[in-house]
Amino acid sequence: MHVRHLTLKDFRSYPGAEIAFSPGVTTLIGLNGQGKTNLVEAIGYLATLGSHRVAADQPLVRFGASQAIVRGAVMSGGHETMIELEITPGRANRARLGRAPVSRPRDVLGTLRTVLFAPEDLALVKGDPSERRRFLDDLLVQRQPRWAGVRADYDKIVKQRNALLKSAAPVLRPGRRGSGGGGRAAARSRPGDPPVDEARESALHTLDVWNEHLATVGSQLLYARLRLLRDLRPDLSASYDAVSASEAGATAQYKSSLHEEAAARLAAGEVPEIPELRQSLLDSLAAVRGAEIERGVGLVGPHRDDVVLTLGNLPAKGYASHGESWSFALGLKLAAYRLLARDLGDDPVLVLDDVFAELDSGRRERLAELIGDCEQVIITAAVGADVPVQLRERGHTYEVELGQIHALPTPTPAGPAEEDGSDA
Repeated sequence: MHVRHLTLKDFRSYPGAEIAFSPGVTTLIGLNGQGKTNLVEAIGYLATLGSHRVAADQPLVRFGASQAIVRGAVMSGGHETMIELEITPGRANRARLGRAPVSRPRDVLGTLRTVLFAPEDLALVKGDPSERRRFLDDLLVQRQPRWAGVRADYDKIVKQRNALLKSAAPVLRPGRRGSGGGGRAAARSRPGDPPVDEARESALHTLDVWNEHLATVGSQLLYARLRLLRDLRPDLSASYDAVSASEAGATAQYKSSLHEEAAARLAAGEVPEIPELRQSLLDSLAAVRGAEIERGVGLVGPHRDDVVLTLGNLPAKGYASHGESWSFALGLKLAAYRLLARDLGDDPVLVLDDVFAELDSGRRERLAELIGDCEQVIITAAVGADVPVQLRERGHTYEVELGQIHALPTPTPAGPAEEDGSDA
């Protein structure tokens, strides 16, 4: 699989842009702020309907424009498919596939698959649990696009249920304190509002219905995550060892918000069937019912879970060095690439956004060897010297300056004398 052509209109800093790609390595060279990352961000958006830099669509539309258009020609299995996305903040986005409109933008998912690694991905190791949950869920959708619908349904259920819990939570009346400093009293209702106790009673009755919804959809998402992590672990260990030139025992455990016994089984790598997971969710929700009502927020479900990354017997977060953290984050992305390529029988597009400047020379060379035979690799860098020459020799190099894209000559392989000198 590879991207053959990319067209942008009013996307980020580009009033308009056209760039042709080919199999092999394409390197985009340009100083910060020149627009090179905008190009790979657009490719990622075609594949995932999201950006690796921002959560909302508004920043993707050029200032002063009402909408942006991203269009890409994708080659896979000898066939070309055109994907076109219209990004309109404040309104529903629209999509075309093969020049025909589709009913929902997510219907284009699976046409282009990418794995992107960027400096922001260090948060996979050092950041909050939400970063690791997003990594799993994004990879789920890349692997099987139907999970996009399950993920969206689950997010809606969590939002509705949290709103319900908030309305059912006891309210502290300002200025009132008991002898222990934390006395509670019912809040005064406004004219026309139902009595507070009646409103709470209604919310609590409805909570059981939402628990059923959360358990039904959440068990499906949890099952998919557990299977994905089980399949990913061997590739993660192998990828980390290859990048770091060590055997550190890199692995990942699922840390569930379910009750203790069920959480221990999942951490040990078990993958129960969906009905069993659904019942565990219902049991766990019943056990924390009082705490959820007291705090006004959901405490159980896939949205509260984490993935614990470990090196040997120690968690990577807080214990891994900077270099080890980079190797772990890169290992996760390379593992995702290997898993997708094996599942699909077709290489996804690998995108490395300003990555080589962050790696030491040993990791640069080892990464270059690992990705040398990928069908398509797209690299961005501030200066060409950051990218190992054996990669730039495999394809085309473009200079990106103030939104203008110019082809550069392919570098000539260094002679023996130059190679010896570079190692001195």
